[in-house]
Amino acid sequence: MKASTVTIVVEDERWRKDPATLKLIRRAARLALDHPPRGKRSLTILLSDDRRLRHLNRLFRHKDKPTNVLSFVSGDPRYWGDVAIAFGVVEREARAQAKTVPAHAAHLAVHGILHLKGYDHAKTPDQTAMESLETLILSRLGLSDPYAPRPYTRTAKAVN
Repeated sequence: MKASTVTIVVEDERWRKDPATLKLIRRAARLALDHPPRGKRSLTILLSDDRRLRHLNRLFRHKDKPTNVLSFVSGDPRYWGDVAIAFGVVEREARAQAKTVPAHAAHLAVHGILHLKGYDHAKTPDQTAMESLETLILSRLGLSDPYAPRPYTRTAKAVN
């Protein structure tokens, strides 16, 4: 069987602003494909915008809002499926969480791929396993634990 392949489709040109972002997403995807190994299969990552993700979220999940990442599992034994990521949501979340866009996008690519592989963070036992695997994969890229507490970075108003 041939090696797994990652195809990246860039629909929103803002993803190309920093070429290191695309490279990091591809490296993260390849690591996620291999951990844990489950056969050589391919997948596609769509790097799009909020409008496209809102449309897909409404169509497939009946939620009329943009989301950061969506995964679409394939029935083909040679193809894991598709992962779609929204630039605007990623950029806003990265800023709010004091992360870089490339690091957050890499995390979401890993997260989406693990969904393709059957992980489901809505189930408590799977959530721990999924988060641990995400953290492990990201550490191999030199990225910090995305679930670690972060210092609050915005100025807050006192509430009386």
